[in-house]
Amino acid sequence: MQRIALLTSGGDSPGMNAAIRAVVRKSIYHGREVIGIRRGFAGFIEADMGPMNLSSVADIIHRGGTVLRTARSEEFKTAEGREQAWENVGRFGIQGLIVVGGDGSFAGADIFHSEYNLPVVGIPGTIDNDIAGTDFSIGFDTAVNTVVEAINKIRDTATSHERTFIVEVMGRNSGSIALSSGLAGGAESILIPEREYDLDQVCKKLNRGYKRGKLHSVIIVAEGAASGIDVGKEIKRETGLDTKVTILGHLQRGGNPTAFDRNLASIMGAKAVDLLIQGEQKKMVGMVAGDIITMDLDEAFKEVKPLDLELHKLAAILSI
Repeated sequence: MQRIALLTSGGDSPGMNAAIRAVVRKSIYHGREVIGIRRGFAGFIEADMGPMNLSSVADIIHRGGTVLRTARSEEFKTAEGREQAWENVGRFGIQGLIVVGGDGSFAGADIFHSEYNLPVVGIPGTIDNDIAGTDFSIGFDTAVNTVVEAINKIRDTATSHERTFIVEVMGRNSGSIALSSGLAGGAESILIPEREYDLDQVCKKLNRGYKRGKLHSVIIVAEGAASGIDVGKEIKRETGLDTKVTILGHLQRGGNPTAFDRNLASIMGAKAVDLLIQGEQKKMVGMVAGDIITMDLDEAFKEVKPLDLELHKLAAILSI
């Protein structure tokens, strides 16, 4: 394994640059070469790639986004697109591939391995934290901290105007961001796709709070559970309370990664290089109970990651 290719794919997440830096520097440490593929699988097909060195990754560990950029590629889902990518494997002398991304990216890497037997290792990078087999994916911690910071600021104006604020957060079909940020931010209610919610009970809880003198309330809505705008309209209609809606959107993907995400990405990136050098063929790097682990790549996207609903119950208890 002399020449390793690296790409970031799908939605960007804070910490991807730290993973890129780790892959490049660990590879060079072991006397290996790295080919950086720009714009994910789209760049893989279009041969938008080139060698990386120590200077390529200087001063990027603290930066959000990805210096390799990222894109979604419908063409890579076709046999013709993957065949073109395989031609570029030979053209650039690539002997192994590291993919930083989510379940869709891993599915693409998995089928490419099955067709062409190119060794691949996946590094989970998604703010949604919905990858099975790992407690944390790169970018999740930063996204949660971004939401909590927003909640803190929203509470200031909510208190000043005695308002109820609905905050819609990202996460696709996962409630991980909503649950973690809602618990940390002291939200009155947290609506997640993993558990049915009763909006009538949410309204009753709000009314009880205001009757005992609460000046404001914050409700977190995961985008996979409901529309924040629709929830806000319904609450205003049912309670008559002054209700405002904030949709944080892609704000959650940006910003400097937290120390946790930088460290996680650095450790995972280095481990991915080790796996390829050791001759592993189709693995994902993960973290479970604080330990770095490896698992078969297909397990990461074929299984559904469960959410700890005990935390949801705890958040409800603490917000009474």
